[in-house]
Amino acid sequence: MSPSTSCRRKLRHELRNHPSKGDEVCALIAGGGYAEYVVVPATQVMPVPDGISLIDAAALPEVASTVWSTIVMDAGLRAGETLLVHGGGSGIGTHAIQVAKALGARVAVTVGSGEKGDRCRELGADVVVNYKEQDFAAELAGQADVILDIMGGSYLARNIETLAVGGRLVIIGMQGGTTGEANIGALIGKRARVIGLNVRNRPVTGPGSKTEIVAAVTADEWPLVARGAIAPIVADRLPLADAARAHELLESSAVVGKILLLPPAS
Repeated sequence: MSPSTSCRRKLRHELRNHPSKGDEVCALIAGGGYAEYVVVPATQVMPVPDGISLIDAAALPEVASTVWSTIVMDAGLRAGETLLVHGGGSGIGTHAIQVAKALGARVAVTVGSGEKGDRCRELGADVVVNYKEQDFAAELAGQADVILDIMGGSYLARNIETLAVGGRLVIIGMQGGTTGEANIGALIGKRARVIGLNVRNRPVTGPGSKTEIVAAVTADEWPLVARGAIAPIVADRLPLADAARAHELLESSAVVGKILLLPPAS
């Protein structure tokens, strides 16, 4: 991204990012969102996208900021490339499918059930691999230009097998452990990159900051949401008092997308 593009994006964000009293907004927060009230830096506030309800908008800021910053801003996914998303039925996964398809990419996902696979296909996934029955590395060897990985160590070797020449492996989670063996020869031969990223520990301002990410999401992704190319995927809406039940649902791996916790006023 050129400096002029960055400056224009920052200006657009600043012009749009001064909400008035009564405006409906959503925001990227630092964490601990199980609350009726939050304090957020002004540069992390976003307008609710056109056509999205205030409640459903709560399902967007974190996944949008994570997906856009990783596969678009850092990994540079382009039209015609192939994205592999591990955990296609998750909140991150369902969002990444839609973003990649909106950009003109081919999308492959890994899932743990046929039902999740069907839902991912409905969202636009071109290839679905059930990791309980298939080896994704065998199915997709050398095909993935970008991989969005939540597993970490246990998938490292097979992710490298799956990368195409010039591929980018973006690791955002460690569900499969913190260490793994890497074939350095394959990495060098493929001119591939392994990138570790998250959003939560980024600074509020400066290069690669939350402010930059929010500005990019507002300027570049929100128009895609407004025209219906990307939508919040909400599996359930539960009262805030039922947060424990929400965690049970998530841990069961039976849901596709996000679960929203609603404060009493809603």
